[in-house]
Amino acid sequence: MNDTQRHKAIIELLRETPFASVRDLQERLGASPATIRRDIDKLHELGRARKVYGGISAREAGDSGRLSARPYDENRDIAVEAKRAIAAAAASLVRDGDSLIIHAGSTCYQLGTLLARRNLRVWTNSMPLAAHLGEHGTCQLSIAGGELYREPGIIHDPSAGSPGFFASRFFVGTQGISGKGLLESHPLLVKVIGELAACADEIVLLADSRKFSIQPRNVALPLSRIGTIITDDGLTDAAAKMLEDAGVTIMIATTGGAN
Repeated sequence: MNDTQRHKAIIELLRETPFASVRDLQERLGASPATIRRDIDKLHELGRARKVYGGISAREAGDSGRLSARPYDENRDIAVEAKRAIAAAAASLVRDGDSLIIHAGSTCYQLGTLLARRNLRVWTNSMPLAAHLGEHGTCQLSIAGGELYREPGIIHDPSAGSPGFFASRFFVGTQGISGKGLLESHPLLVKVIGELAACADEIVLLADSRKFSIQPRNVALPLSRIGTIITDDGLTDAAAKMLEDAGVTIMIATTGGAN
């Protein structure tokens, strides 16, 4: 496979997933780490993709004035103060004895760590959260079955469908938000979020205010399906009106400073 063919294959892969590691590309393309890194440097230089720590990330088409969606490993270290404040506000909604679905994502992970030792039933498809709860938690834990998808960090069985777990609340994050709803780059997340949304009485969205400036391609859920959003005090008036018009209850988690 020559340079042009590899570059085309990498771009095609990034249409399916927002991030690919050097190791992922080695296995897929049968090339050496040095060759893959040169390919990443070239695609970054050409503006066709974005070089990130450990691999390469897709650029959102037509998105020059907006932030771009990032892979989990990169995103978890961004806006941490806001995410912790949002997670604390979400934890205040939870009562002992509740059954919860906690989706993958960095803000949901922060919530899960706060609930680890509560008297709760928790179902999660997040590998990082499942590992934390298994080691540090005392809550009753159910874990999704299937294969591990390292990006976006979830466990999923494509043939399983609904998890057979019903919850009072489904806590979900998202890569981006628009008037169309919750937006995701990864088609697998769109499928999984849709399945889990049918398994809870209420859907609670955990999303820092940056997410209103990120516009991935795929709609995972319409805003009308969201009961409550917990976000930070960077929420704009325009975004607040959009949420209110869709019937979404807004909770603001005050961070006490810039993110």
